[in-house]
Amino acid sequence: MSESGFTVREPVTALPDPVESEHVVYNPSLDQLREFSRDLETTTEFGSPAYVSDQQSRNADKTRNAIDHEFDADDLEHFEDAIEFAESNELICLDRQVGRHPDHAYVCRYYVPKAYGRIALSVAKLFEPVDDPDAEPDFVTVQVPDWDETAIRILPEEGFTAVLGSDYTGEAKKSFLRLFMLRAKEAGGLGLHAGSKRVRLERDDGDEDGLETVGQLFLGLSGTGKSTLTAHGLDLADPEDATMLQDDVCALLSDGSVAGSEGQGLYIKTIGLERAEQPELYDAATDESAVLENVDVAEDGTVDFDSDHHTTNGRAVIQRSELDSAGEEIDLPNLDQIFFITRNPVMPPVAKLDPDEAAAAFMLGESIQTSAGDPSKAGESIRVVGTNPFIMGSEGEEGNRFRDLIDDLDVDCFVLNTGSVGGRDVGVDDTVTLLEGISRDTVSWRDDDTTGLTVPSEVPGMDVSAFDVAANLDDADDRVADLRAERQEYLAQFADLDDEIESAVY
Repeated sequence: MSESGFTVREPVTALPDPVESEHVVYNPSLDQLREFSRDLETTTEFGSPAYVSDQQSRNADKTRNAIDHEFDADDLEHFEDAIEFAESNELICLDRQVGRHPDHAYVCRYYVPKAYGRIALSVAKLFEPVDDPDAEPDFVTVQVPDWDETAIRILPEEGFTAVLGSDYTGEAKKSFLRLFMLRAKEAGGLGLHAGSKRVRLERDDGDEDGLETVGQLFLGLSGTGKSTLTAHGLDLADPEDATMLQDDVCALLSDGSVAGSEGQGLYIKTIGLERAEQPELYDAATDESAVLENVDVAEDGTVDFDSDHHTTNGRAVIQRSELDSAGEEIDLPNLDQIFFITRNPVMPPVAKLDPDEAAAAFMLGESIQTSAGDPSKAGESIRVVGTNPFIMGSEGEEGNRFRDLIDDLDVDCFVLNTGSVGGRDVGVDDTVTLLEGISRDTVSWRDDDTTGLTVPSEVPGMDVSAFDVAANLDDADDRVADLRAERQEYLAQFADLDDEIESAVY
């Protein structure tokens, strides 16, 4: 019992029963959810709904959880406020399922005011209906957008999240995925902000059909190319193929398998979306099944993905069924390769890492800030452990766990620069050529004196020498030395991080 007289076990049990309560609409249809927010909708030229939210990104600085923060009476009062609101207002209640893995599937119950059916519509299109309609929820979220204070509070043990003062769909989505990742870590695995992919290639050492399966993960902050690369077919021809399993959050398990989380849809960034670069994502975002959020849509329904009229963090909920690259499965049976996506001009287009270097890359989480996190700092360099802003618990221990898992599982790890080397851009075609070569194991490697990294010496179909760091940076040695010093200083702050990982900084 806290000083406020509030028991932390109370939130889940005190909420209204969605089946028995007269003021709760339980599991309405997609059409009903859309109708609830019809007054807020602009119908696009494609027939899909588009909405504009007041909050247009996550509120990381207003998010607190009971693992990393000492909750006081004020923190606990937020849960009381959410419960009291739920007990006396018209609500929607959705039961959805995160994950399908036998040991990592969770029932998620989501409450939101009826007037905000648009958020529930997106949640319903991201996560699958629950397999067992009588199952009790593992995770519960109450979102109250019209609150006089913005505060996101999480009780991890109870699986309860209160989202107050935000109408951003991303807060609802991540309230469940944050807990999904934590449960994976508690079970001896590791939750990852990553896309997962299965690539099948013709190789002499393949299985009975002559194909070898390569399991891949892509770690990167939102807006750095994670979705693009996870969904890319690598221009393979039948019988070879590349299949996207997950776009955003996965759980690496101790047996080498990867559990997926979202079985129904994807929540993609839309700024600059065009068919030429991302044909599958573009077609899915322009299908009537999509839900657009904070995208510039004219009164006549014309959609402009290039416009930042509302924000550069425009979003679309798209359906997996509209993506040819998406498989029916969401779990990856076996992991072989991990790619860390960065956009650092001092880095080669790709480098191969040993387990300690890979753990250092995990801890560094180097990228460029995007509007999904802090729009005011978009474009600036950023470091986020695991490129995962949703870690709960010791970040150093997270890095140790990552190193131990990939070492035990013999997973190959790479850092992938999707930005530029000096002033030379690394295009999507260049990255895809590298990924295909690495998937086929046809890339030759060498030690690079300038960066101290293992980099490609030969790549089929690509003049990789054109991306040599020393050739593209006049002051390469000084820039590399400065970067290494910055990285060493950064890693030194994690007291729980093993010394071997800290000293492996490149």
